[in-house]
Amino acid sequence: MQRQTRPFNSLRNQIFVGFVMVMLVVLLIAGITAYDRVASLLKSNAEKHIQQTAVQASGRLDALIAQVNSLTSQVADDTYLQRLLYEEKQGKKATFNQRQALLQIAGSYQSFINGAQSMEIYTTNYSRIFPMDDRSLSHRLDRGWIVQADKGKGRLVWAGSDPDDPSILLAIRRINLLDRSFEHGGYVVVRMQRSFFQLNDSERSDGSQDSIMLLDGGGEVVTSNLDVHLDPQAVMDSESVVQNGKESYIVVKQRSELTGWTLAVLTPLRETTEGVSILRTALFVSGVIGVVLFLVMSFFLSTMITRPLIRLMRAMRGAQPGAMRPNLMVSSTSEINELNEVYNQMVYRQNELAQVVHDKEVMQSRAELKALQSQINPHFLFNTLEAFYWSLEDKGEEEMARMVIAMSRLFRYIISSPHQDEWVTIADELEHVERYLNIMQMRLGDRMRWEIQLSEELRTVPMPKLLIQPLVENAVLYGVESTLKPGRIEINVYPLSITGLVCVEVRDDGPGIEAERLQTILQALKGGDPLAPGRGTGVGLVNVHQRLQLYFGGSPLGDYARLAVDSEAGAGTVIRFYIPRGSEASYDS
Repeated sequence: MQRQTRPFNSLRNQIFVGFVMVMLVVLLIAGITAYDRVASLLKSNAEKHIQQTAVQASGRLDALIAQVNSLTSQVADDTYLQRLLYEEKQGKKATFNQRQALLQIAGSYQSFINGAQSMEIYTTNYSRIFPMDDRSLSHRLDRGWIVQADKGKGRLVWAGSDPDDPSILLAIRRINLLDRSFEHGGYVVVRMQRSFFQLNDSERSDGSQDSIMLLDGGGEVVTSNLDVHLDPQAVMDSESVVQNGKESYIVVKQRSELTGWTLAVLTPLRETTEGVSILRTALFVSGVIGVVLFLVMSFFLSTMITRPLIRLMRAMRGAQPGAMRPNLMVSSTSEINELNEVYNQMVYRQNELAQVVHDKEVMQSRAELKALQSQINPHFLFNTLEAFYWSLEDKGEEEMARMVIAMSRLFRYIISSPHQDEWVTIADELEHVERYLNIMQMRLGDRMRWEIQLSEELRTVPMPKLLIQPLVENAVLYGVESTLKPGRIEINVYPLSITGLVCVEVRDDGPGIEAERLQTILQALKGGDPLAPGRGTGVGLVNVHQRLQLYFGGSPLGDYARLAVDSEAGAGTVIRFYIPRGSEASYDS
């Protein structure tokens, strides 16, 4: 796959594709942002217009309701009607002439509103005194509307459609007797034509009318000028958009506090998105033109950048080691010219270095030949020591023979071949330390006592070779040999369960280290002034500390990868360090 696409992975193609992708992303983001902002603005403006229409229509509706409210209020407060209803409440029935006189009162008030179909007046026991057909109010209206009128205490209550004529709306109002402390005196019912509430005078700038639907408190359509059928309950439940199966409408609702009716202004959704469609087309056409222009410009720009680079690359491919030729090229781009100049300087320098390297290789070959001739095989030393051992064994020099064989094994442990692993187990390291102490025991005799403590679980823990022996050697030289009295050396290896580390501690009861000398050693361990080599300088401690830093300084061991020295003049010396209980593979990389 990679070989097949390699011809297309040129710098020019990458620059070209990169520019095109950036342009497409920029155009896409800009187009989406502009489209979203403008579409939101158009929709917001449409909703504001519809909201304004709804507010205006709601104001006209409230004005119509106020007229009806004023009419019924004047009828209910009429002096003649008030006196007649009071007499009815006292048990004195109204005569035919008294009831006939109500026709003139109702007609005079009714003439002020064109939509008032008729007016009905009832007593407190629901008997109708006008018109004169003795029909009961409980048969005229549902009992619930009468209860609401009683609770309203004179407030006009709209009771929905007239059961006898669906084109008529009924409104009921309780009559309070003004001269009798607002006692309940009866009811007035007004019959209003639905056409009275037809709000069809709201025209737009193009001459068309807004679609308005008026719903009562029960969700029944009071009046509507829509050409299509919409479910009234769907209009009531909708938040912003309602559908009739073919077309969607934006709906804005206003609720009348006087009647509890809901005024809904509906506008087809397509009318608000006409401008968005034009905007979408304009953005698409602009994007296509921009992409085409950017493709042409990107192609010429990428060619102008990559053509000098291709020439330079050909010159580099044709270069031969030791005989490289400069690229004689002039470009209109300063960066390309500078790159070509740098290449030519590299060519001159490469030719010079090639000759120098050839001379050095000749000299190195001669030096390696001399080094090979002067090498000594470590096995010669081991074989010689083995010969000394058998010679001393034959002569009965057992103590000297043990010393020779111990030295042989000591040298074999120290002198490693280049392919031998530098990591050993703690048991191997302590076995080497024990051989060293045995040799020192032969020389110092009873002046030195030593002890090694190692638990079985730590025997196989890996560690770098020759970290403990230099510390033990330091304890022998400065802890035992520096005093005439017997000395003791302790090597303790124990785990730290909390941190998952192993502590290696070398302790002696020698004369210790003076405070000034101890500060010098600690300063050298921290990377201060190096110690001068020689007996008693502590160079071995610095060497062990540096090896700990090399092996474990960048590992999770962190600050524990160091050598700690605690000593006091006349109180001995304790040197300790820490190693992890994991494999060396985690650290020697």
